[in-house]
Amino acid sequence: MAKVAFTAPHRRAAEIGFEILKEGGTAVDAMVAAAAAIAVVYPHMNSLGGDGFWLIQKPGKAPVAIDACGNAGSLAKISEYQAQGLSNRGGRACITMAGTVAGWQLAREWAGIKNGFPLARLLGPAQELAAQGIKATESLQRASEKTFAELKELNHFASIFLPAGKTLVVGDTVKNPGLADMLEHLHRSDLGLRDFYQGDISSSIASGLRAADSPITHADLQQYQAEMVTPLSATTSKGQLFNMVAPTQGVASLMILALYDRLYQSHWSEAQRVHHLVECTKLAFEIRDREVCDRRAMTTPAQEYLEPTRLDQMALQVDAQRAAPWPKQALPGDTVWLGALDRDGTLVSFIQSVYWEFGSGLVIPDLGLVWNNRGISFALEAGHHNALAPGKKPLHTLNPALALLNDGRRFSYGTMGGEGQPQTQAALFTRHIYQQIPLADAIAQDRWLLGRTWGESSNNLKLEQTLYEDIGPALSKQGHDIEALPSGSESMGHAGGIIVSSNGDVQVATDPRSDGAALMA
Repeated sequence: MAKVAFTAPHRRAAEIGFEILKEGGTAVDAMVAAAAAIAVVYPHMNSLGGDGFWLIQKPGKAPVAIDACGNAGSLAKISEYQAQGLSNRGGRACITMAGTVAGWQLAREWAGIKNGFPLARLLGPAQELAAQGIKATESLQRASEKTFAELKELNHFASIFLPAGKTLVVGDTVKNPGLADMLEHLHRSDLGLRDFYQGDISSSIASGLRAADSPITHADLQQYQAEMVTPLSATTSKGQLFNMVAPTQGVASLMILALYDRLYQSHWSEAQRVHHLVECTKLAFEIRDREVCDRRAMTTPAQEYLEPTRLDQMALQVDAQRAAPWPKQALPGDTVWLGALDRDGTLVSFIQSVYWEFGSGLVIPDLGLVWNNRGISFALEAGHHNALAPGKKPLHTLNPALALLNDGRRFSYGTMGGEGQPQTQAALFTRHIYQQIPLADAIAQDRWLLGRTWGESSNNLKLEQTLYEDIGPALSKQGHDIEALPSGSESMGHAGGIIVSSNGDVQVATDPRSDGAALMA
């Protein structure tokens, strides 16, 4: 019998997705169930009020992608935000739509809803968790401590996530009855998941956003749709790699690996491998920051940056001996990545987020719904390619990854971590595919990160302690500005992956830096 597998950065979410797979459910249905559950158990990382992206691949078929990120509200005027500045939290930070629920719906339509499980089965576990309460993890405690000063005055937020007027500590019970009611309504409504945008729930959302002075209107909710798109792709010596289209930084993730593939030498030391990946990252991030935005506004389609001749020329810019200067500002952000493999061999790479920890911190009354603050990544300079405009999508850090390898293996992988997402993808991919390190070890080993990631503010090259001790001196001699972080640091992201061979062998892994689980049967 074919194997099934599921991985997520929270054990209970992984278990819920895995249970659907064991019952014969599709990878899409398993992902919807787990996505709903992880929004409850990891509320600082994601929410139904956030965004989502999918890569889905059936055996022998080309992958498909779903863009379920939100666009700016129709009342989002750049002149008003220029005068007032962008708010990090509260209603004015609720600039963009929440797309992830529409993405769930579109994925189920693609897979064939009639062949899937009923919504009650998929949303029921999350509903029960929200009603009965979840236990705070160390990750949730740290997020609570970090955001307390900003969010303690937001009453609806505080009533759920700061019930005693204090930060959460490990083991505290967090109940969200409003969210439980909303999940129940979604699976009972004749509209199903579309109720979020076109039914009673959309009316409640619109009322809550309007009261908080958000530029998102009820009409914006009713008109929103997720999009089925063709993913970006890059061909390397190892196979064909896929990632998400703009406005995500998926093009940067693919560029790093494609450039590295052109430079790689099997005799390299670990310091040489990391140096080259860091230098490839700098080149990719320069393109990302200069060009990537809402794909409708890009002057050059992202796929063109992955053309072989262009990549060949870029690879010549990497100095094998010296680090290029790196003065740029980095992108923040955190999220959750989840992967699934069903008995029919369908492979899913999925990511979901509210941007900063707890997003805007605005909770829609009666729904327990935390809204994202992704819109604060817009630029406010007139004429900027990523400038705020009604209906426009901002630059996104989110980017799930998938690869079809020349040897017949198929690989779903990803991570949270803002600026770190492309770099962690590169670390686990190159370790597993080029160095043939077992997947779990490739994820667990000490990592590096150039720039800012979740929980960090500096922009230098950070290495976890053991790696710092091993290769730090060599990298410093090459001109890298390095800093040590403790091994196992959560700021390095929560990575995971599933790789399945043509003979049916499967590896599934999650990150020991998370609270996750990797399950297989």
